[in-house]
Amino acid sequence: MRVFCAIFLFAAGLCAAGQNRFADLVFCDLDRVARHPLDPKEKLASVLLFYWHDCPICNSYAPEMNRIAGAYTNFAFYIVQVDSDLTLAAAREHAKEYDLKAPVLIDPHHNLVKLARATVTPQAVIIGKKGEVIYSGRIDDLYTAPGKRRAAATQHDLREALEAITGGKRVKKRATTAIGCSIP
Repeated sequence: MRVFCAIFLFAAGLCAAGQNRFADLVFCDLDRVARHPLDPKEKLASVLLFYWHDCPICNSYAPEMNRIAGAYTNFAFYIVQVDSDLTLAAAREHAKEYDLKAPVLIDPHHNLVKLARATVTPQAVIIGKKGEVIYSGRIDDLYTAPGKRRAAATQHDLREALEAITGGKRVKKRATTAIGCSIP
């Protein structure tokens, strides 16, 4: 059976109160597995990691993204490639080269970018079960500006947000400024 991979958005009409109206947004990952990046199902929330394969800051974060996704298995992680010209073959090659562990989705029409209001890469956006943005911003403070990197991060914003959600607490910093490559 051949799987047709495309983007479907069934957001017409109103949904029942408390439901995620974007839960039917479907993307196929690099292996052509259908994914619902805005519907975490049994997980606590979805984590979208906006990524540009040519961005050196993104590429430097690949190991940390893998560590975070591996440590917080109670969340649904997705790497969202935002380059509108990126081919499936190039995305696969890049994912292999950087050993990206989370499912990689290609967002050539910036559907997820627009819904999550992502502006730079890398930028992390946590989406709750009802479709609400719980956190949006940087992974940590390793970069103070493009090309200006600390020896080590001193604040781990994404991890702190994930810890709060895991503990059933409110995320203290719901938004931070991500440093990276602008999404056109």
